[in-house]
Amino acid sequence: MTFAHPLRFAVALAVAAILVILYGAVSRRKSAQDLAYSNLTFFAVSAKPGLWLPRLLQAGWVLGLVALAVALGGPRVMAPVPVRDGAVFICIDTSGSMAAQDVAPTRAAAALAAARAFIDESPRGTRIGLISFSSGASLIQRLTENHARAQASLAAIPPPNGATAIGDALRLAASALPPTGHRLVVLVTDGVNNMGVDPQQVAEWLGTQHIPVYTIGIGTSNGGLIPGSSDEATIDEGALESYAQVSGGAYARAENATELRDALARLGRITALEGKRVDATPSFTIAGVLLLIATFLTGLGIGKL
Repeated sequence: MTFAHPLRFAVALAVAAILVILYGAVSRRKSAQDLAYSNLTFFAVSAKPGLWLPRLLQAGWVLGLVALAVALGGPRVMAPVPVRDGAVFICIDTSGSMAAQDVAPTRAAAALAAARAFIDESPRGTRIGLISFSSGASLIQRLTENHARAQASLAAIPPPNGATAIGDALRLAASALPPTGHRLVVLVTDGVNNMGVDPQQVAEWLGTQHIPVYTIGIGTSNGGLIPGSSDEATIDEGALESYAQVSGGAYARAENATELRDALARLGRITALEGKRVDATPSFTIAGVLLLIATFLTGLGIGKL
């Protein structure tokens, strides 16, 4: 938490502390006077069980005054707020290894279903684009606020075939993203790069441009053979974790279609928010006033009893 008016906060806190000290002194003086003219035996028996109540009321006064002191300082707190200028490219691997059936029905089919979940969970106003990549990268859908159009463009994703050029996909996404705003890349792949530019270098460059890469690794550790070939379908988790780390994103592993769909749906909700400093003055003011009123009314009612 930071303060727009730190000096004002310090003065208000000092005044609140003085009021608390004066309140304590007056309370002790009144208690001494009451004891001087009371039946001490009766007082000890009747007052002891209720000792926690005055302490609770005192705590209410203190917290209320502190809240108002904080409000006078103009508090600023980090809070998640909706993104207004979001731009996201989903890069979907269509290399031959995505035909593997260790993720039912295939890695490729599960990736398309997960992309639909991501689009569904993304808020209105978020611009979404699609890129497919195998031996090269292809722009399937430019950034659009029309999520129905983005959903429909998933039908244009080609079937699994060819090598894996992750770096080319990241570079294409970088060139198609706007120069400013809340930008990010979602990479759905098994992570085994074997063609094109070095994805590590592209991910590092994206990090310098404040464009995080969120990587989703799809597949099991023993994925088996790629249908129609003698090549094994594997997953390179270390590489995917590295791409995410150097760019400021995050990595998630999905070993089945449900995990993959849930991961992208959750990512769609998370990327709809960003941390910003907001003015918390109204919240602290209302909390302080309500706490003081509640404490006063409670003390008044108990006093009558």
